[in-house]
Amino acid sequence: MINIQDIMKCLPHRYPMLLVDRIIDVVPGKTCTGLKNVTANEAFFQGHYPGMPIMPGVLIVEAMAQAGAVIILSDPAHEGKVPVIGSIEHVKFRHPVTPGDQLISKLELLWFRSGVGKMKGEACVNGNVAATLELTFKLIERPEP
Repeated sequence: MINIQDIMKCLPHRYPMLLVDRIIDVVPGKTCTGLKNVTANEAFFQGHYPGMPIMPGVLIVEAMAQAGAVIILSDPAHEGKVPVIGSIEHVKFRHPVTPGDQLISKLELLWFRSGVGKMKGEACVNGNVAATLELTFKLIERPEP
């Protein structure tokens, strides 16, 4: 299990764009399972369907991508690099994500060559699939803060 402090060492994201609270499981170079506790205090809920808050789909995709980044960044050979999204394909939103939910993102690395790779993943809430996707990414040098 990887906690939030270790995630922040790995990923360059910070509040409000850090969308992974914990990594439940990782098999370096293969799979990763990340968890996001969705709370009513999230800033986006104030403007996204007030009175009927739903997590924006683009943020579900970003949460999945951040969890998937841990697959690549768990390899010591990629220290000092960060994966950036190149394309997002076959995205399907199947179940709304609302305050109080735990979003569980499961990603699998399909292939990785010459700094470019492809993953597939799904995000679930209470066993219901909330979203599925495939994404392509490229490793770049991590920018200095």
